[in-house]
Amino acid sequence: MRGFKIGVTKWMRKNSNICDVWQRNYFEHVIRNEQSLHHTRRYIADNPAAWLHDPENPRAIPQHPNNRRGE
Repeated sequence: MRGFKIGVTKWMRKNSNICDVWQRNYFEHVIRNEQSLHHTRRYIADNPAAWLHDPENPRAIPQHPNNRRGE
């Protein structure tokens, strides 16, 4: 994975104006079984809704400290 990311980063920096290719603190995960696959699919399906409260979203709605869902 590291070699792939290095290669893509070098290519992007050489062939585009994009310097920051990868999301900071991104964690790769190898899907090894059905449970892991289910978890990953659920994360992909549910994650866009979390963008509304994501601290890196410039238009984020701050979450109430006692409510993790921001309700």
